[in-house]
Amino acid sequence: MQLIPVILSGGSGTRLWPLSTEQTPKQFLPLAGEKSLLQQTVLRARSIRHAAAPIIVASQEHERRVIAELSAVGCAPSRLLLKPIGRNTAPALAMAALESVEEDNLLLVMPSDHVIRNVEAFGKAVHRALSLAEVGWLVTFGITPDRPATGYGYIHMGDSLSGPICRVNRFVEKPEAARAERMLAEGSYLWNAGIFLLRSDRLLEELSIQAPTLVGSVRKALSTGHREAGRVIPDRATFAAIEAQSIDYLVMERASRMAVVPVDVGWSDIGSWDALHEVETRDDSDNAFHGDVLALDSQGCLIRSDGPRVAALGISDLVIVATEDVVLVIPRERAQEVRRLVRLAAETTEPPAPSPAAALSAATPAS
Repeated sequence: MQLIPVILSGGSGTRLWPLSTEQTPKQFLPLAGEKSLLQQTVLRARSIRHAAAPIIVASQEHERRVIAELSAVGCAPSRLLLKPIGRNTAPALAMAALESVEEDNLLLVMPSDHVIRNVEAFGKAVHRALSLAEVGWLVTFGITPDRPATGYGYIHMGDSLSGPICRVNRFVEKPEAARAERMLAEGSYLWNAGIFLLRSDRLLEELSIQAPTLVGSVRKALSTGHREAGRVIPDRATFAAIEAQSIDYLVMERASRMAVVPVDVGWSDIGSWDALHEVETRDDSDNAFHGDVLALDSQGCLIRSDGPRVAALGISDLVIVATEDVVLVIPRERAQEVRRLVRLAAETTEPPAPSPAAALSAATPAS
């Protein structure tokens, strides 16, 4: 069986606003390193022994950016699947499964906007899981938790299947703080990283059980779409009619043969500014700085500037992010709430006023 990485690059990344936007989501940003998160993911996939060229699933509007990112690290995908409209991860993975060369290929599904520090350990974990995936198990990779995080979903481990690899008892939605503390103390729960290893035909089988019309609709969208040298754009109208559904909810939480591999690989989904602070290089005062920053007597801060110099004195546990047109200031402990500001910014942003010359031109009758 071929091992084919499937890299999902369709997220909008608004939790890292204003640096990450719908036009430039976080997978295209050089966070936690000099290369973008997408480039880091592609190189991680390429480092896995016996892995084939990846399938990339991305938004059609980001096509040029994706191609440029891959070219910069010398990676050519086997397929570039370009979604004309967002429909969540279930239709995206159905496309990848249908586009894999053989029906029983092994697909290693990875989000494009995560960080994994110990790439070698991750590759070894993938190879430990191959034998189970080959015989039809759907395998997920659970992160060993180091704190009672409330921003992640959890996986409850059941009986051992092969060494540390266990059957999945159940998935748990993002818990309240008290429940997260109890699960951490119990020791049988892992964070759900959204990384999967499974046979393409098994994925299609499970999708057909849980959503009988989805696979047929995706197949039709692919067959009537545009193809050119490994680049595939599904038919827009057909794809838009498919219900947007998460693969976690639709398949992984319902399948009977789910296994989980516990891993401790330096993982982060960088799901908030506070999470980025945790993975960045920090000074002796627990500050992480990027760009033109001047700070004195400050501690526990994340300060980034892609625009003007940021000067700070005597502050603690703040996130300050400056772009060319926005400055964000928020306590680190409330970093998950940045989406409230994104919504408010969208509601209050007014279209730019026309320049005097443009207004005069519009008011002058044509000769």
